[in-house]
Amino acid sequence: MACRGCADRCDTVEGVPRVLIVGASRGIGLGLVDVHVRAGWTVDATTRDGSSPIGHPDVTTHRLEVRDRDQLGTLISNLGEPVDRIIHNAGILRAPRSDLMEINAEAPVVVVEALLDARRLSPDGTIAIMTSQMGSRRGRSGSLGDYGDSKAVLNDEFRKRSARWREAGAIAVVIHPGWVRTDMGGRGAAIGVSESVEGIIEVLDGLTVDDHGAFLTWDGRVHPW
Repeated sequence: MACRGCADRCDTVEGVPRVLIVGASRGIGLGLVDVHVRAGWTVDATTRDGSSPIGHPDVTTHRLEVRDRDQLGTLISNLGEPVDRIIHNAGILRAPRSDLMEINAEAPVVVVEALLDARRLSPDGTIAIMTSQMGSRRGRSGSLGDYGDSKAVLNDEFRKRSARWREAGAIAVVIHPGWVRTDMGGRGAAIGVSESVEGIIEVLDGLTVDDHGAFLTWDGRVHPW
């Protein structure tokens, strides 16, 4: 996989692109670490306890519980130089509604805006926040209503802020990763982690300014809000 999407804006050492993956301990997050490492990216990854993603001792790992402002400040300080791509993958499926809203809807916005305010994204760097098709305002129902509500609020907040994020130099999107066979998605889900992640990376590599503010799917389709 070539670094098509950031080939003209990577400013890390010797032109090697750098990515920050928030929520990388397992599932899609770990898959995103895998594919970036294989593609030659410099990878910074966060986990709640600061442990390294399995199988990747050379990845720089940071401790981050996404609601902890002190840990967020430490992450920003430790990053030092800007990254070329930020992927916010951290989220939960089943919890009290208040926790779902804090972690799924509020934290991604807080984390991204803190990174932008601290100038930890390179000019025209990309931001991807993992959302869900259950966050669409069209026809959402079922036993995961609170989860869907949290993703709908996330999407709403993203849309409110997207113009400001572009002014700060970001090309930002929200992405539905598909129904994926992970601890969250379950064994009966439609696609595997590798298929989802490879699709997400293809989408991210191809992003342009015209895509900023979009709700996209893992396979490159525009999803209705």
